Amino acid sequence: MEKISFDNGVRQYKLGQGVLKLNPSDPNLFLRFEKISGELAQIEKEMEQRLQSASEDASVVALLHEADIRMKQLLNRLFGPENDFDKILGGVNLLAVASNGQRVVTNLFAALEPILTEGARQCAQLAGDEALEKARQRRGF
Repeated sequence: MEKISFDNGVRQYKLGQGVLKLNPSDPNLFLRFEKISGELAQIEKEMEQRLQSASEDASVVALLHEADIRMKQLLNRLFGPENDFDKILGGVNLLAVASNGQRVVTNLFAALEPILTEGARQCAQLAGDEALEKARQRRGF
């Protein structure tokens, strides 16, 4: 069998216990992020409401576990099937509090933000450059 190799822009980042693979300038990544960002917030809001009525420690832990599973499923959808966030994070619950007092999910997005922001900038820059080149070609320059 012959092999076809090409640069698809996928980069690998050491993250927690694993490796996160993504193309930070992929427009599909941004579209998926838009779709799930509201879902992530909804899970967190729903969990907080349910925690207020939880009376036992066991039910609180169960609610946090359920929310963690749902959030990780969304992250797996966002970043693709090759990224298993439960494995990447070594089983740490996204709603756990980190040593800085923030939730793990908050710290995760803070760490990813510069990578995704730069990727979005690169994508927009290329799109702008291509549009400019097409305009020049139409004008005969």
